[in-house]
Amino acid sequence: MILMPLLAQGLLTIAVWFWMYWTRLRAIAREGIDPQRAATAVEASQLLKPIAGPSDNFVNLFEVPVLFYVAGLMLYVTGLADNLYLWLLWAFVVLRIIHSLIHCTYNRVTHRFAVYALSTLLLWVVWFRMAFELF
Repeated sequence: MILMPLLAQGLLTIAVWFWMYWTRLRAIAREGIDPQRAATAVEASQLLKPIAGPSDNFVNLFEVPVLFYVAGLMLYVTGLADNLYLWLLWAFVVLRIIHSLIHCTYNRVTHRFAVYALSTLLLWVVWFRMAFELF
């Protein structure tokens, strides 16, 4: 069961990827942007600034969540997984889903940050507890 939150987080990343390209391709078509004008990250960020949320969120899903995946795999391999870890990992995923929805839609920074901070704190609890148990 400890691998299920990892699967859900991976599916969230895939969903945001589709959302990102759907919004980008629509904007490019709607605005008549030559795709070559968005060849670099700097150019793309300038041309597609109004729809940057999904793209920024996609990048964000490869930052702190990397430690989430590592922790989940470590719990699986070491056999430390229990109901508390499972709850913490699921809570992280739910909060990251909420974070992605905020980031990809209305993008209110204070709302996004609160959810981000809480999810990250839960992940730190996983890491500190796991470190304590391993040592």
